[in-house]
Amino acid sequence: MLSTLRIERRADADPHVRESVKYRRPISIATMHRIRATLRHALNMAMRQDRLIDFNPAAVLEMAAHTRPKALVWTDDRVRAWQQDYRSYREREKQRRGGRRVDLIDAYTSVPRPSPVMVWTPAHTRRFLKEAKAHRLFALYQLIALRGLRRGEACGLRWKEVDLDGHTLTVNWQLVQLAWEVHEGAPKTDASVRTIALDTDTTQVLRAHRQRQLQERLTMGEDWTDTGFVFTQPDGNRLHPQHVSDQFLWLAYLAGLPPIRLHDLRHGAASLMLAAGVEMKVVQETLGHTSSAFTADTYTSVYPQVATAAAEKTAALLFGKEDQAEPGKLISLRS
Repeated sequence: MLSTLRIERRADADPHVRESVKYRRPISIATMHRIRATLRHALNMAMRQDRLIDFNPAAVLEMAAHTRPKALVWTDDRVRAWQQDYRSYREREKQRRGGRRVDLIDAYTSVPRPSPVMVWTPAHTRRFLKEAKAHRLFALYQLIALRGLRRGEACGLRWKEVDLDGHTLTVNWQLVQLAWEVHEGAPKTDASVRTIALDTDTTQVLRAHRQRQLQERLTMGEDWTDTGFVFTQPDGNRLHPQHVSDQFLWLAYLAGLPPIRLHDLRHGAASLMLAAGVEMKVVQETLGHTSSAFTADTYTSVYPQVATAAAEKTAALLFGKEDQAEPGKLISLRS
């Protein structure tokens, strides 16, 4: 009931009503299933060990089936269809507001997408990184785009866990946002605690980021707060994860790209690795997944290039020909 109310308020025409539920995400079906599983386990333990109850009500609780949304790539056709819907939505909003200004990012994120999980093409990701290069959090976005860190893992990364000479970093902590409050804690699962290899370019980007941070520290003087985090506010305090997401959406809009969630940039990193021919086990360990089966089920069909390359390599066994699909042509969002 509470989730339904939040969904209704999120779509309300009154901006003050929408603001009242901002950053308060509805409880998803997947989360409900996890909550039920936890309760069922706890009640089973109470039955077996403490004999406090003789019936487990969580075992017979009926819930809607959970189907994990399929990740889709922003192909040219999907981008064109979304652009048309986006322009129509802005025009309707402008008329509804009596000609008053329409919030660009609100419109940008409100238009329905082919799937809740959308992935940029390699060409899209290159364009985003080019747009983000001058931003003070550019290194964070490149880490997510190439190495697939979760938002909380990137925000919780500390310099003591980064070895620039050895081209590695270790994920030991994360920052978690609950409503608006931020909490520090362990990564999502045991598999999420991992050491990740860094490419030369990302290592150089992190070195440049450290120099910029040292300059900010000198500028702030005694007002600097030494938290030890790699990515901080200009005064050294930890980042708020929502600020990272908000800046990401703004940069994506400025780059003229179709919208994705910041977490989808992580999905894109997985797809890029698979398209580059990286072994499934390596992709799984880089992302911090518990099993390679989950990685395979989620990502192997995202990029058309992956399926095309597999088909060409199979045919090459018979005909001796190989081909590699090129990324689709980029279509600008701006009209």
